Amino acid sequence: MSRIDRSIKNAAEILGGAGIPEPVREAVSLLMLATDREKAFIYGHPEYELTNVEAAALDEMVTRRARREPLQYISGSTEFYGRRFAVGPGVLIPRPETELLVEEAVEFLAGRSGKTFYEVGPGSGCIAISILAELTGARGSAADLSSAAVEHTRRNAELHGVADRLNVCAGDLFSGATERFDLVISNPPYIAADEMVGLQREVRDFEPREALTDGGDGLGVIRAIVDSSPDHLVADGALLMEIGAGQAGQVRQMLERRGFGDIDFRKDLQGIERTVTARRKGNV
Repeated sequence: MSRIDRSIKNAAEILGGAGIPEPVREAVSLLMLATDREKAFIYGHPEYELTNVEAAALDEMVTRRARREPLQYISGSTEFYGRRFAVGPGVLIPRPETELLVEEAVEFLAGRSGKTFYEVGPGSGCIAISILAELTGARGSAADLSSAAVEHTRRNAELHGVADRLNVCAGDLFSGATERFDLVISNPPYIAADEMVGLQREVRDFEPREALTDGGDGLGVIRAIVDSSPDHLVADGALLMEIGAGQAGQVRQMLERRGFGDIDFRKDLQGIERTVTARRKGNV
């Protein structure tokens, strides 16, 4: 049997040797999962002896994390916009900067009578579900090529009580669009293929490649969404997307060529132009 204090020390040594930043913090997080205890208990009871089941669970989790598997996959969930979402292999882990999309979507839809939106590639469903949770009168539809993403979106929609207002299907781009919407929203794969090698191992080796990159310049899916979205927007509807660093200029050109107006970019906390909103104008 192993005490909490010794377990933290041993786990931190293994994680640190594997190059995990802040190994003690990560060791404590894994110990909380393995024992199903709060952080206050972990720090307040260093003498606690782990049961055989808890010790075995901790060993397995430490091994997985030392291989650089994301902590979110090990725990099976992550926080986004103040809510917990189930995540797992095959599903992109939500990032804090993506909360900007939710803020802008809620701001835009709050003033609309219909409050309808369509999401391309929902992944875990965190964006669509957060919008629906914030706006009780909103309705959404979404499509994702990944069966894991569709499953997680449906599961999370049930978890947060919005499943009756979200239609999710398996398919590409606008496969699930059966009407015109006030808003089309997406966090598309915008990383260029030649930039993938520079990503953290947790991202590069574990998260779904198709949710990260289009396999080309990182603008392929964005081009497809810009080109097709006017056919699925009401006359004064909007397109809202997350984009990568340095892509704003090219994205603006795409939108202008397709006839969009009122193009607006917003920066994240790092000062990167991270989201773009554009209005459908006339008969574009």
